[in-house]
This record gives sequence, structure tokens and C-alpha cells, in this order.
Amino acid sequence: MSERLIQAANLARHYDVRRGLFAAPVTVKAVADASFEVTAGRTLAIVGESGCGKSTLARLLTMIEPPSSGRLTIGGTDVSNGNPEAVRKLRQFVQIVFQNPYGSLNPRQKIGAALEEPLAITTDLPSEQRRVKANEMLAKVGLRPEHYHRYPHMFSGGQRQRIAIARALMLSPRVLVLDEPVSALDVSIRAQVLNLLADLKAEFGLTYVIISHDLSVVRHVADDLMIMYLGRVVEYGPSANVFAKPRHPYTQALLSATPVADPKAKRNRIRLEGELPSPINPPPGCPFHPRCRHVFDRCRAEAPVPQLQSGVTVACHAVAEGRI
Repeated sequence: MSERLIQAANLARHYDVRRGLFAAPVTVKAVADASFEVTAGRTLAIVGESGCGKSTLARLLTMIEPPSSGRLTIGGTDVSNGNPEAVRKLRQFVQIVFQNPYGSLNPRQKIGAALEEPLAITTDLPSEQRRVKANEMLAKVGLRPEHYHRYPHMFSGGQRQRIAIARALMLSPRVLVLDEPVSALDVSIRAQVLNLLADLKAEFGLTYVIISHDLSVVRHVADDLMIMYLGRVVEYGPSANVFAKPRHPYTQALLSATPVADPKAKRNRIRLEGELPSPINPPPGCPFHPRCRHVFDRCRAEAPVPQLQSGVTVACHAVAEGRI
């Protein structure tokens, strides 16, 4: 049985925000009751619209923020309470590559120093060994030794993302969280970065969690797929099963909108009506019911409980009752 590197049970992250100077704070449920696991050697893709809680979940998995409730186990250690010592020990276990390669690097810091910094903070390696490891990692991501002394503004977007990936790998993590790793890049560069990630995964035995809204990218890289809507997991399972037979109405709509290369392929486009509700004031019952074409009375009153359907977990009353 494959090793479970990350396990989440009913994970939630709430924020208290003020809508005015004298207004009472309101609670935003950015992530609510998310349960899933990350298995060694596999790639989990987390997909949804902007504002669905994907990036918040990434911050929880990388221990940048503690969960508000629920249980999060990383590398066999419960980090739900945000224990500083437990978090410090696991910093090398999980690393993150942020979405924007232009903003994730210090413009005043040379690339060599940026790569060496994680080693300087967390290890006792002497400077010469840190320099050797930094140059080795530059080569792994397709950059040259002379890049070591250059500043971030001297690189293209694709090169900066390679540098960000190299920096994340300096501590030899087992899990790499990639928050929209190619969305800020030109289309011509995306395939190069995705191929690099595939090569690095094979070479270092990495496990990936990819945050994305682009199902055309996810289809080619993900082993497992988790669809989120308004902070909740609506469908979760092996990506081959989800793509072959999407069950949740939201997943069906997302897949119907994914571009395909074949111009002759017949497609049944499902158009969602209305806008994504505000997380400050989510609708009662199922959060998707105001936009769902299969909505009925139970959806408006009762939040669905995720249930296993042919190997895929789905949170939908219509699916549970056999209506779709």
C-alpha cells in the first residue's frame, strides 16, 4: 500500500473580516470540511474557480497558516494545532512554488544567494557546500553556472519559474505544492516547465499537489483530482475516473468548457447561470444550488455529505438520490 504523506479530515480555514470601520466582523469560510489524502509518488490536482479556496488550502498544506478546525497530518505528524516545533521540523518535508515568478523572488538578491538561503537557515552546511548544491540545482532545472551571480530582473518569466522550482527543491522535500505554476507564463513556455516538473518528479521521487484552474493542463499531469466550489470539496477521486465520467454538476460544467484540440469533436457545453456567491454570505444548503440545473428542494435546505460513488467521492444530493 502506498504511503500517505498528507491526510486531511474535515479541514477548515476561516477568516474574520470587517466590511467597514464600525461594522461588526463577519466570518469568511475560505475552506470548509475538506477531507483528502496525498499519496507518495502521485500528483493531486486541486481545481476550481477563483475564490474557491485553492490557494488557502495550499497555505494550509505548507503550514504557512494553521487550520481553524479539522485535522491535518503531514509526514505522520499532526500539525493541526500549529505547534511551532512540529512545523519547523516539517519545513523540509513540504515546499511551495508560488504562482507569480516575478513576485516570488527578491529583486535585490542574486540567484545564488536565493538558492543558498534555505540551506543557510535550516542546515549547518558550510558556504562552499551550499554553493556547490546551488549550482547543481541550477543545472537540474536547465540553467547555467553564470546565472548564479545574476539578479531576477535579468531573467525571463520561464527562467524565473525554474529558479523558484530550484529554490523549493534545495531542502530535498518529499512534497512540492505548486500554486498555479504555469498560469503566469506564455503558452509556448508552459509545456517546457511542465516537462521539467515531470522530469524532476521522476528523478527525485517527488509527490506533487498542483493548484490550478486549467483542466487542460491538469488532464495531462494529475493522478488524483479534487474539485472545489466555494471552499468545499464537491468531487474527489482518481483523475481518470473523474474525466471519464464527471458526476457532480459543477464538474460536468467545468469539463464541458475545457478546450479540445479536435475541431470536429462534438461537445455539449453546459453554461452556468449567475455568478459565484460571496463566501461572506454563502447560500444555505448546497452552495452550488443557485447555479445548478438539477436543483430541487433538498438542495436549498440541506448541505450534501460527501459519499463514495464508484471510487469517486461526490457531494451532491441529485447524485446520491440517483437523479443524475
